[in-house]
Amino acid sequence: MSGHSKWATTKHKKGALDKARGKLFAKIIRQVEVAAREGGGDLDANPTLRTMYQKARDASVPMDTIERAIKRGTGELEGVRYEQVTYEGYAPCGVAVIIECLTDNRNRTGADIRAIFSKNGGSTAEPGAVSWQFERKGVVTLAHGAKVDEDELTLIAADAGADDVRDNGEAWEVLTPPGDLATVRNAIEAAGLPTTGSELTMQPSQTVPISSETDARKVLRLIDMLDDHDDVQNVYANFDIPDSVMDLVAV
Repeated sequence: MSGHSKWATTKHKKGALDKARGKLFAKIIRQVEVAAREGGGDLDANPTLRTMYQKARDASVPMDTIERAIKRGTGELEGVRYEQVTYEGYAPCGVAVIIECLTDNRNRTGADIRAIFSKNGGSTAEPGAVSWQFERKGVVTLAHGAKVDEDELTLIAADAGADDVRDNGEAWEVLTPPGDLATVRNAIEAAGLPTTGSELTMQPSQTVPISSETDARKVLRLIDMLDDHDDVQNVYANFDIPDSVMDLVAV
């Protein structure tokens, strides 16, 4: 799914160059807060919090900001109570989409998500209509500049319990079972290979090829608008746009 990975990488680069950095911080901090509320503030005893904490550190979120979010989650500090809600739908060309949100107003967020789909040629779907096409996975990333040998990385990752290693054109991605994400990342770093991030994600079991620039723009316009919503934490889609087309629409 090189096209989707390249879209995500491009979004990250754009975010680092414009005012989206503050919005990224806010989304990650909300994830940290909810993880602490649901599983406690101990990183060693709460693997979800540990993953969110590492994601915040990878994004250079200040330590005091992270610590305050954990305390809000555990109730040591007062804060807004967020609820997790997931929406499913279809983008143009039959692309399956999953949207994970954290919201303090389910009705408002649901209405916003439906409006975004409707205005951009998509449609929402009933729970389960789309999710069966995806599988929860952990992903550890390593930059190409790290001069990583694929065979060496594959061996280290496999020994630590990883499922697969792939090159998305921008970086190496190591896929892991959700519960082994931290173990695999630690093993890779212990071998002297620098990682650039790790997160839990949803990987599609099948993809929808998008070969035209017009269709790609339609799909990505919807995905971008969903991703830019304040309550949306993650957007997963099963489109596969060739690099040649992605280069045209990512400018």
